[in-house]
Amino acid sequence: MTQHSTHGISTRYVFITGGVVSSLGKGLASAALAALLQARGYRVRLRKLDPYLNVDPGTMSPTQHGEVFVTDDGAETDLDLGHYERFTGLPASRADNITTGRIYQDIIAKERRGDYLGATIQVIPHVTNAIKAFVLDGNEGYDFVLVEIGGTVGDIEGLPFFEAIRQLGQEQPRGTCLFIHLTLLPFIPSAGELKTKPTQHSVKELRSIGIQPDILLCRCDRPIPNDERRKLALFCNVRETAVIDALDVPSIYDVPLSYRAAGLDREVLEHFGLDSEREPPLDRWRTISERVKNPEGEVTIAIVGKYTGLKDAYKSLTEALIHGGIANKVRVHLEWIEAEVFEREAPAPFLEGLHGILVPGGFGQRGAEGKIRAAQYARERRIPYFGICFGMQMAVIEAARSLAGIEGANSTEFGTTPEPVVGLLTEWMKGDALERRAAEGDLGGTMRLGSYKAALGSDTKIASIYGSTTISERHRHRYEVNMAYRERLEAKGLRFSGLSPDGLLPETVEHVGHPWFIGVQFHPELKSRPFEPHPLFQSFVAAAVEQSRLV
Repeated sequence: MTQHSTHGISTRYVFITGGVVSSLGKGLASAALAALLQARGYRVRLRKLDPYLNVDPGTMSPTQHGEVFVTDDGAETDLDLGHYERFTGLPASRADNITTGRIYQDIIAKERRGDYLGATIQVIPHVTNAIKAFVLDGNEGYDFVLVEIGGTVGDIEGLPFFEAIRQLGQEQPRGTCLFIHLTLLPFIPSAGELKTKPTQHSVKELRSIGIQPDILLCRCDRPIPNDERRKLALFCNVRETAVIDALDVPSIYDVPLSYRAAGLDREVLEHFGLDSEREPPLDRWRTISERVKNPEGEVTIAIVGKYTGLKDAYKSLTEALIHGGIANKVRVHLEWIEAEVFEREAPAPFLEGLHGILVPGGFGQRGAEGKIRAAQYARERRIPYFGICFGMQMAVIEAARSLAGIEGANSTEFGTTPEPVVGLLTEWMKGDALERRAAEGDLGGTMRLGSYKAALGSDTKIASIYGSTTISERHRHRYEVNMAYRERLEAKGLRFSGLSPDGLLPETVEHVGHPWFIGVQFHPELKSRPFEPHPLFQSFVAAAVEQSRLV
């Protein structure tokens, strides 16, 4: 892709805020706009500011916040960074997400050291200056930096972030900042019309802070009639062309095409005085959209987890399965099953007739025995099984109990056990350095996090799937399969098919002779993209297609 020169041009900043209600999709909006700008050849960077007080989302419950997205450099970040990576193909890093907690942590550390020379530490200027410094850092060479502010305008914890971007709008060179406000236009059936008043109030709130939005991105389930568009433009002080429909679409991968049709990228480019007439090449997005809409077949895969009440807890996982479906030209239906159910009832009535079983990552004892029973069902019925992180560990415990006769096999995560087939990881190699953790240490940021290499056996199924014996994948875990049990397990057909480069940590396992039974200690879903489906998900869905022909 041809990149436009940035020589002599200031980086342009696009700030994306949200109003009326949360969960409107600011992350997707940011990612889709970035994809449109990228298609035109611009170099784009995406960043997320989260107003909550946690240092990072690593210790937050997935049922509250959704999944924790892990970057190559080991940062535990917001799930929106996953959207950024999937839509642009660019890896995110620790420098692309910050929370109020981290801002305050850094400021207090500086104050304790005396860096502020005795000054009284205040939200303005100290907190706002820290936010601005974060936003501006490391943007050399980028044409556009898209900055998403989490939460909703009016949230008390978001005020320092809104104030910081207001100041940036004044301090940056004239014409280099743009404010997009994502809002909701609800349709009231009894009135038979879209209502603009919530958006008017949201913009009024934003303007009271000192920010005038340049573009209104309006979530709605039908096109905005001309009268309502004119009313929004008049009362929110924006151009009529800057009131953009953000229509509901069947798939998130239709969003860039929908925004293009509504003229979002045109409006952004015209704001900055850039050429907006040239049609961006979006053929690959049309191909993805077409494959999602018109598959040649379908498969059903069970996800046996413990956070199934909130689908965002497994966001990257569900997207990676969709990518596997795109690669195989099939629609992947997901059957969400709470693992605890299998601790009370037999798995067969729930899993019979399904084409694949996936047990994802997780923490804690709740549902563990149910996941073990799901792994047993898949092994005995020869159904494709994919165990990720915790799902691999439960599959190993199942094999130890059922095949190797180690009845007390368990994980020390659940308490003391006579047969610690899975145990706490206290030290490991990261590059050339030895990392150590204490059992009684902090929970936040202390896991094996980020990208690590693994060596795969040359004659293994997983090596044939990757087409390589050396891989690098992202990790997020505190417990490991115990290598002391390797010999007994391999004698019963569970092969330790991938190890850390030093040979000390099991990275992948597979049941020899099973059509498709693979467990991995890492999280491959974090690196899957619609245009580059992860090979494991592509292969797993292909195995599910084969299974569908047998059922």
